[in-house]
Formats: sequence, C-alpha cells, structure tokens
Amino acid sequence: MSAVLFNEHPTQDGKKIVEICLNAERSLNALTLEMIDLIQPQLDAWKNDDSVTAVILDSAGTKAFCAGGDVVNLYKSMVGEGDKGFPEEFFTREYTLDYTIHTYNKPIICWGNGIVMGGGMGLMNGCSHRVVTESTHMAMPEVTIGLYPDVGGSWFLNHMPGRTGLFLGLTGNRMNAADALFLGLADRFVAGELRSSMIERLQAESWDGDATAAVNRVLRELEDESQPQFDSNSPVQANFDLIQRVTDQDSLEEIVESLLAEETEDKWVSKAQKAISHGSPLAINLIQRQLEVTSQMSLKEVFCAELALSVQCCTHREFPEGVRALLVDKDGSPQWTFKTLADVDQDKVSEFFVAPWETNPLAGL
Repeated sequence: MSAVLFNEHPTQDGKKIVEICLNAERSLNALTLEMIDLIQPQLDAWKNDDSVTAVILDSAGTKAFCAGGDVVNLYKSMVGEGDKGFPEEFFTREYTLDYTIHTYNKPIICWGNGIVMGGGMGLMNGCSHRVVTESTHMAMPEVTIGLYPDVGGSWFLNHMPGRTGLFLGLTGNRMNAADALFLGLADRFVAGELRSSMIERLQAESWDGDATAAVNRVLRELEDESQPQFDSNSPVQANFDLIQRVTDQDSLEEIVESLLAEETEDKWVSKAQKAISHGSPLAINLIQRQLEVTSQMSLKEVFCAELALSVQCCTHREFPEGVRALLVDKDGSPQWTFKTLADVDQDKVSEFFVAPWETNPLAGL
C-alpha cells in the first residue's frame, strides 16, 4: 500500500480537484522521506496542468493529519545505525516541499483534523486554506526532545500575535481549533462530519473564474453550518495577558522563572510550566535565539536558516538523547547536556548557528 494516495475528483465544468492523502495511519501519518518524494513531483506537475483547479491535502483515519516527521530514521542516522547523510537529505527535501506549498500557484486546502504536530504543522501552514475541526490538536513540542520548532516554525511563530509564538515554542503547549484561528494558524472551522460534503461541493462549484474565491465560497458555507459544533474556548486567547507578562523579561532565565512562579489552577498553564521545567535547557536557548535571528527574514531565508540549524542539531548529542528518552527507550529521563539554563554555554549555542557548508542546499529555492 502506497504511503501517499492520490485521488482525482472531477468538477461539473470539466476540471479536476486533486487530493493528496497521507496514508500511514499506524504511525499517525508521520512524514517520511518516501512520502515527501511522492508528493513533490505531483505538486510540480500540477502547477502547469490547466485541468487541475485546486488541491486537497488530507490523511487516512481520523486520529491525525500528521503527527510529525521521520524521527525514527533521523535517530538511526544520528546514533550510527543508518546513513550519516540522511538528516541533510531529509530536511532539505522536507523544507523544499514546505516552501513549494507556501508559494503554490493554486489553492491548497488542508484538512487539519486530529493531531497536527511538527512536520504536520509544516505542511499545513503553507496551505492557502487551512481547515480545523473539533478534534484538531496542534503543537510544536520539539523542546521536549532537544530540538526546536522547524518546518517554517521560525516563520509562523514569529507572525503570531504578541509573544505567543515564543511562549508556544518554549513550552510546546497544545492548541485547539479556536487557538489556531486566534493565532492565524488556521483559516476556517468545519465540522469533521462535513469532509465528504466539502469535496462534493467543491466539485459542484464553477471554476471558470477565481479559484481562490470558489474555495472560499464553499468553505464559508461549511463554516456557517458548523457553528453549533464550534467550541470558542481558546486557552491561548484566555491566557494572552499572562503570556505577555511572563515573556516580558530581560533574559531566558527570567522568562522561565516568571512562568514557573505563576500560581495557577489553569491546566493549560500548568502543562506549560511542566514542559518548560522538563525541556532541554539547550533547546530552550536554541528556540529563543532562532526566533530572534529569523524575525526579519524572508520565507526563503527562514528555511535556509532552519536547514543549517537542523543539520547541526543532528551532529550534537542533545536531539538524539531527547529522542532516546521520549520515543526509543521511553524512560522519560533525558540526560541533557546542561542541567539548568544557568549552566548553558552560550558559545556552544552559537556553534549550532554556523552553517555546515559554503553553499546552502536550499539556495536555489
């Protein structure tokens, strides 16, 4: 069975809507290099195919759109059990795909149902029409495995209101559908039961004019019908003032201290406190510095910067140790390089931001 299914849905006026369906339900549709290499050539071909009017990006099953990237093969390469060049290959092709989606010349509708994390966030955030449902759970939880929010995270976290992006990057906290809409990570809420109806209505649309307007018409109608199922409770919005307050500090140590000092019965805030106290002190530094250095960069520059940082993360011990503790041995006790934020050597942090090549593999984007 192919890891990605491609379906065509003919429209009433002789065009077609094409569907990319991630088909790895058992691994929660985690994005592998095989999947990337199946999707990229199709998107490249459809760009210039006048019969293709829109693209739908979705997944098999109801649990997850995409729960992350191919951490298993990355881990194998990092501990010497796989191809040493795999991380650079994987990240180069993953970010190329993400950039293709961000800059695509036709509407791409992402059905972000269930878990959307890591690599799934990278795919979804580039789409022109990002749909969330009542089961959507988003996160960029890389701090827990000694990494940082990549796949364009430096771009979309920096474009969130206030300092919510910094807070969510440092804590990896989950976001629901209402959060996603508030933060600009989603465009529409549509009830999960209306997925097949969405495709049928897109097929019935007229595609002679503006394709983006046609998609908007369908999604606007579906969103109106979905209001009874929409839960407007957004923990991020409810805690916006708290987020602004705790992140308005002069150092990382003070941000973390300020968050941990909050006395709260709010479960969402408590999870943030727990995550940041258990996360990698080195990764916390990488996340803060990455958001700082990319804040004024173009989208292409962001992906180039992320590629350099991601490849460097795979040559240091922090990331593989985080994966080992959380996903391989599952002992939940990572032995971080630095025990506390105060211990972190800033020269060591700076090493991660040195490009490992003269010419960035993404220079030609």
